[in-house]
Order: sequence, then C-alpha cells, then structure tokens
Amino acid sequence: MRVLRRARGAHGRGVPRIPRPVLLLLGCLPGAVAVVALGLCARGVERTAVAPRQPRPAAAAPAVTTAHRAARPRIVPRSAWLDATARRAQPPPRYDDRVVAVFVHHTDSPNGYACADAPVIIRHLYSGQTTARSWDDIGYNFLVDRCGTIYEGRAGGVERAVTGAHTQGFNHRTAGVAALGTFTAGVPVPRAMTEAIAALAAWKLGLSGIDPRAHVALTSSNDLSRYREGTTAALPALAAHTDGFMTNCPGAALSAEIPAIRERAARLQGR
Repeated sequence: MRVLRRARGAHGRGVPRIPRPVLLLLGCLPGAVAVVALGLCARGVERTAVAPRQPRPAAAAPAVTTAHRAARPRIVPRSAWLDATARRAQPPPRYDDRVVAVFVHHTDSPNGYACADAPVIIRHLYSGQTTARSWDDIGYNFLVDRCGTIYEGRAGGVERAVTGAHTQGFNHRTAGVAALGTFTAGVPVPRAMTEAIAALAAWKLGLSGIDPRAHVALTSSNDLSRYREGTTAALPALAAHTDGFMTNCPGAALSAEIPAIRERAARLQGR
C-alpha cells in the first residue's frame, strides 16, 4: 500500500467488547504496528506527489455491459465512524474513469472485537494513518468487519471510481477493501466477512462489466510494486494485495479464501 499524500486528487453476540486500553492501543496501530508489525502490508501504500502523472491506460477498455451487474450491498457511510472531532482537513478526492479490479487487504489488527466497536476501530485506523503517517485520508476504499458489515472508507462516493491508497503501483482503476483483523495461516476467516467481500466485489466490478474471475490489464505506476513503472500486467480482477506488491497481506488464511470469493462474486453477477 502506498498512499496519496496530501494529494489534490491522493454484534458479535457473545463476543466481549474491546477494553478501553485495547482501543487506545488500536489508535497506535497504523502509526506503530502498521510501521513495525504491519511491515510489508503497510509498505504497499503509494504516496503520490501533489500533481501526479497519471499512468497510461493499460489497454482499450471493453464496452461496459449491464448484463452482469450485481445488487449494491448495504454500505455504512463514513459518518458512522468519522465524527467532527476526528475529521481532518483534506484535499478533494481524485477519480479514475472506472474500477476494473478490487484488491483485498487485512488491517493486521486484533480479531476479538465486538462488531459494535468496528466504527471505533476504523476511526483509530484513520487517525493513525492521517497523523503518524501524514496521509490525506484512510487508504482503503472500503472496510469489512467480522460480522459482514461493509463500511465506506476513503472519501469520494462509493458509487464512483475513487483513487485509493492501498496497493503500491496499482491504486488507479482499482478499489481496496480491508478485512478488519489479522488473517495469517490457521486463523479462521468469518463466513460473513467473505460473503460481504464477495457481494462488494460483485457490485463494484459489475459497474464496469468485469467478471471477478477474470484477469485485467493494469499498468504499474511505481517501481516498488511487483512490476516496474509503466509495465502492463495481467492481474486478477479480484486480487490479494500480494498480487500487486511483495507482502504477506492479506494473510495466508484470507488469501486462501479468495478463489472461493471470486466464484461467489461471479454467481452474484449471474455468471
């Protein structure tokens, strides 16, 4: 993940609530854990200059069809987690022409949270990224909690192709969705979470007529990605962060679920 830095256009029932000290620790996650423990996952965010050079289109885009559009899932707006006291001044969002790929991430944060506390966790992630890291906004376009609730992340409008700050080299024409938690090998991935990611990807890719099981042409905008700047790569339309950047994100357990998520998203599109 590499971020747009000050860019003009960058219930669970029965699950105990997070103790206050843990919530306070979460406030440091992007600034401390994301710098140290997040490591490779965090380094994949792309910082962009004030007037970045837009990458050349990877290839002529096929005509968009409405034949396989999926229903829009419920998305909780930013206002549910970003209150006036936490909100920071930021430049206007930047946009691409459309979204042709979705990258899946995890936040590398604790898993044992009550879903009612997800807005607080997201607010702390936002605070850490916009203070300790000096990013202009939260990097992910969307976040999903363990109960399958989808939250709007980066500002700009969920329907639009907002340029994110989540996958170094491949922030253009893509959307980033982050699973709240840490999903390394052996960690169970909640079914509600994978279903929500599938529904979100089916809808978002369906707006551009993209099959979630397909590969799409994306052009790297940064040498630090898996591909040199200017290289056109064929990447999965529904990809793991590691497909675009050398990282362990979104963790071995969640990465193993992505093929099934692609198939589920394709079925939701009626394919």
